[in-house]
Amino acid sequence: MNLHAPTPESIERAADLLRRGELVAFPTETVYGLGADATNRDAVARIFAAKGRPADHPVIVHLAAADALPQWARAVPDAARRLAAAFWPGPLTLILPRGPAVEGIVTGGQDSVGLRVPAHPVAQALLAGFARRGGAGIAAPSANRFGRISPTTAAHVATDLGDAVAMILDGGACALGIESTIVAFDDDGPMLLRPGSLGIDALTRVLGRAPRSADASAPRASGTLTAHYAPHTRTQLIAAASLLSEVRQRLERDEDPAVLARGVARPGDFAGTWIGAPSDPPGYAHELYANLRRLDAARADEILIEALPNDDAWLALRDRLARAAAGSDDDRD
Repeated sequence: MNLHAPTPESIERAADLLRRGELVAFPTETVYGLGADATNRDAVARIFAAKGRPADHPVIVHLAAADALPQWARAVPDAARRLAAAFWPGPLTLILPRGPAVEGIVTGGQDSVGLRVPAHPVAQALLAGFARRGGAGIAAPSANRFGRISPTTAAHVATDLGDAVAMILDGGACALGIESTIVAFDDDGPMLLRPGSLGIDALTRVLGRAPRSADASAPRASGTLTAHYAPHTRTQLIAAASLLSEVRQRLERDEDPAVLARGVARPGDFAGTWIGAPSDPPGYAHELYANLRRLDAARADEILIEALPNDDAWLALRDRLARAAAGSDDDRD
């Protein structure tokens, strides 16, 4: 596995590889990204090939600092500037009108581009090294096969993409564990395209009002398809009150379920894979994708996941689990 500790020397080498048009995987505070020079059309095309990503699905460009915005966006609304000032570096992506020099392959052919300044120190060091070599931005969707479970460790990247990546910088497990919050802007104001660990309350405090939900005018954005973040094993979300009875029904049919529970305790006679997830949203998010990968690797007949509480603190996690269940198809290697 082409994993490298993020020493100053390896980060400089990774920046060189990016400038030469190669792919480099690196950690962010959310998930690992599969990076390419965002101004190099051929390099970005390698991202799409490695992931099996549809050509109309845009990628997010990672910047070293907010002062790079004018190079990528032809207009930046005041609300976007306030969010950037409050939350960058951090887990926030802004969808803005695309600048004239932005490659169409980056935007999925749309007139908008997704931009983010990551907070992870390895990502920051890589962007700085890339900038010293004349690089402007790193296009970096999650470093996994398209539509499947996002990677939160370097080993996940190596398992999913292998030799398609010239170098993987191993920065340990990602702190937050789910993808960035995505906010777009139009004449009606800010719109939440994808919830993340940066919650609605935090956005509202800066904006003065809550962003509206995505509607028909919303641009396409990373991770917003109905089916995404998915295990291969068929997956269902089950209400907490029904989880034990659903498990019993499958055992009575001689089936082998794997279970992700939060509040429901494992029965003493259950011999299969049962993961007790953290009971708080940040802890649950940090472990989510590693837990889904472990459940998928169990090669059970089905994954059953205890449904999460219906409040804003769990919004992003409900979003990921709903898409994961919709994308699961029992398509195993």
